[in-house]
Amino acid sequence: MFLDWSWITQPEGWAVLVLLVFLEIVLGIDNIIFISIITRGLPPPQERRLRNIGLGLAGLIRLGMLAGVASLVHLQTPLFSFHGIEVSWKDAILIAGGLFLLAKSTHEIHKRVEGEEANVTTPAQAAAWQIVLQILLVDTIFSIDSILTAVGLTTYFTIIAIAIAAAVAVMMLFAEVVSRFLRKYPTFQMLALAFLILIGVLLIVEGFHYHVPRGYVYFALLFSLFVEALNIRVRKHRRQKNCP
Repeated sequence: MFLDWSWITQPEGWAVLVLLVFLEIVLGIDNIIFISIITRGLPPPQERRLRNIGLGLAGLIRLGMLAGVASLVHLQTPLFSFHGIEVSWKDAILIAGGLFLLAKSTHEIHKRVEGEEANVTTPAQAAAWQIVLQILLVDTIFSIDSILTAVGLTTYFTIIAIAIAAAVAVMMLFAEVVSRFLRKYPTFQMLALAFLILIGVLLIVEGFHYHVPRGYVYFALLFSLFVEALNIRVRKHRRQKNCP
């Protein structure tokens, strides 16, 4: 199962690989936004280094989860029942992760609303391990469903491992693009934080066994980004008209 490469000669194997790479990248959007938010304000070389370290370690965590897939299955064993809802370790982790995202995003929004933007650059003063730890924490939370979904699609360890490595590489590449974009257009930072709050709520809801398709969330994000892009274009056009 784990080191079986027989799928290479099977068209179905390649189709599953492409699907898994796509799914891992889509599920990594949340990570990219979160990482871009918590590392902004750092000197570019340090920001890039911490981001790559965090994502690299996160990829290793996913591979570790994949190797211990049996343990992931045990995470779904109910621990206790609360008002008729059976809560497992997986549910508890999702709920805790959702609360963390809510707290972190709300704190960042509060600093911007209160005009503490000058202090937002404190990541440069913060311990590097704190930033990496936050990246690992969020990626671990998102990785549980990701790995379980992958295992549900194929039993080939090599297919899933390649998909994970490809997704991490893409995240490393596009995290820099997203980070530069957020620095250039600060108004999008608030949208990104609002999106993280929404993801936090979804994690909590899923922890209580209420599934909300992620497609709705990503559509809402894309629609909001489109509207804000129109606003930026309108403001730019007005400034050009007002220029003597």
